[in-house]
Amino acid sequence: MTSTADRLAHQQKKEQGIGTKQHAVKFSQQDYESLRQQCLQSKSLFEDPCFPAEGKSLGYSELGPHSPKTRDVVWKRPTELCSDPKFIDGGATRTDICQGALGDCWLLAAIASLTLDQRILARVVPPGQSFTDGYAGIFHFQFWQFGEWVDVVIDDRLPTKDGELLFVHSAQGSEFWSALLEKAYAKVNGCYEALAGGNTIEGFEDFTGGIAEVYNLYKAPEKLFHIIKRALKLGSLLGCSIDINSSSQREAVTMRKLVKGHAYSVTGAAEVHSQGQLVQLIRMRNPWGQVEWTGPWSDGSSEWETVSAEERSKLNHVAEDGEFWMSYKDFMKWYDRLEICNLTPDTILSDDVGHWNHYQFEGMWRVGSTAGGCRNYAATFSSNPQFVVRLEDVDDDPLDDEQGCTFLVGLMQKDGRRQRRLRRSLETIGYAVYKVPDELKGRSNVHFGPDVLLRQTAVANSSTFINTREVCDRFRLPPGEYVIVPSTFEPHKNASFLLRVFSEKQAATSPMEEDIDADVKEEAEVSESDVDPYFKQLFKQISGDDCEVSVFELVRILNNVVSSRSDIKTDGFRLDTGRLIVSLLDKDESSKLGLLEFHLLWTKIQKYLEIFKKHDSDNSGTMSSHEMRLAANEAGFHINSEILQAIVSRYADAQYAIDFDSFVGCLVKLEMLFKMFKSLEKADKGKIELNMQQWLCLAIH
Repeated sequence: MTSTADRLAHQQKKEQGIGTKQHAVKFSQQDYESLRQQCLQSKSLFEDPCFPAEGKSLGYSELGPHSPKTRDVVWKRPTELCSDPKFIDGGATRTDICQGALGDCWLLAAIASLTLDQRILARVVPPGQSFTDGYAGIFHFQFWQFGEWVDVVIDDRLPTKDGELLFVHSAQGSEFWSALLEKAYAKVNGCYEALAGGNTIEGFEDFTGGIAEVYNLYKAPEKLFHIIKRALKLGSLLGCSIDINSSSQREAVTMRKLVKGHAYSVTGAAEVHSQGQLVQLIRMRNPWGQVEWTGPWSDGSSEWETVSAEERSKLNHVAEDGEFWMSYKDFMKWYDRLEICNLTPDTILSDDVGHWNHYQFEGMWRVGSTAGGCRNYAATFSSNPQFVVRLEDVDDDPLDDEQGCTFLVGLMQKDGRRQRRLRRSLETIGYAVYKVPDELKGRSNVHFGPDVLLRQTAVANSSTFINTREVCDRFRLPPGEYVIVPSTFEPHKNASFLLRVFSEKQAATSPMEEDIDADVKEEAEVSESDVDPYFKQLFKQISGDDCEVSVFELVRILNNVVSSRSDIKTDGFRLDTGRLIVSLLDKDESSKLGLLEFHLLWTKIQKYLEIFKKHDSDNSGTMSSHEMRLAANEAGFHINSEILQAIVSRYADAQYAIDFDSFVGCLVKLEMLFKMFKSLEKADKGKIELNMQQWLCLAIH
């Protein structure tokens, strides 16, 4: 219950704008400025209780407490390691980043790329931090984490061995921004060891909030050059590399002065006229600032003499900064991998580029309710969360003669690194995209069932289902309405996810969820004369002299009835269910049911039994929890995925089946909750306000 309350409180904060770049979430509820002021007032250096200078902050296995790698580790502050430590000295550059005894080169490559754009770097590394003015042993950094920006506070105690930093360090040894950045990122992910192994694009995304595409160039799309041009126009970050077959090849230099296993930036794409032909060129940058391509179209090569002076001046092709041009043909020949990190509008600070339109949604797969698995599992597939995207405007400059709407879909599962300590692996994830039928266009207050999804073929799919942090693909579809169905490959897997859609033009995007409502009609007034005489006689026998049924008598009656039926399974009505029923139907607050109240109950149970049997598709006597949404709908209750998850958690058994007594109890509880809300709601605003006493009385009742 408390975790649900925490999640709801988190949703409320997001609605208030907390988690944006302007109002970052305070990680572990630590406020940098107030903690720093406390330390300055007390004249003490900050010691972080949330990420202490202890073995558990290092790791759990290879960097665990009994590992030889962590033996004799001493945590020291920069002021203990050199006489004049600097946070950033002369600007942040790639030489500030040297790898230590941790396999996080992917992260270091991303940090190195950050230094190429000082504006983006300043968002991750807030300026004004130093070891002189206002120094209190405390620093902070900001990262994008699964849909929101977080501000992470750390102390500056760093793990050392033999007087040297154990992990990231600067080449000169007196600059510490990169080591402290690595520590903050380790804190976010649980420990240093959680950072071992990964992909540079993960760092790109967590430093920018962007969405990353990866292209293997040996099977690149035909129009990749135009994709690169368009990405640069939209302010995206682009990187490329040459694969290596062994660690000995890392940073080996080819005969044409290209470095293997090394991250290059792609900074431009252009077409020039040369000897009567149009030649496609790519501009690259080696972060080293030297060692440049010496092949065709390199600085000073003869090919430039075939280009007009006007075109040459536009391209500014000679510069001693590690930047160079090469033909697109050679780019495809020599390089193996291209990464494009597409940025959100709030990350792009320049007005010189366009930007993607960006939409994101959080969601959950929960066993028994929304974890339906992929299309292979027809019985449960439609249970998955669903999101609609409406594409109206076609691209301004289509890659070919066929017009369409370009958009990216990224599906990311949360907290994979933090769960490594618990030996949990990432789930295998992917998604499918379906066309919305004409009769359902314009609606987002529905949840498509198998009658819609299974009668058509997907118009697009993720390129693969894979156990990675994120699956991202680029699509171009005709204008229209589409529904995206994200899922794990197999059903019955618990995980949380973030779905992101980046579109070149505005595209209305929203979750597909039913509006929460109840169509529970008040039963017509029934007088005693309307009740069947046989029912009256039966009731009198049951109720005794007072002609009222207590909760204890009610439970006994209901259990006698259901125990005689072979077509439904039940472990018996419980006392709390009986109390719910009495609370709902007891008009005179006698805590008992009179004849008319009992007659109303009997009518309800007959109706619920009919619905229950209809949705017991395998005639097992129980109903699959995945059927609960449709069954509740038929009973008059329109619920969304979050409410469905709560229902399954409360009423399903260990095999995620719902028996008849639980089904009745659930529907009675829903009716009571809807009626309570409506009676307390003011002016149909969809909200109620309670003081503590009122809340406790209602909750206990």
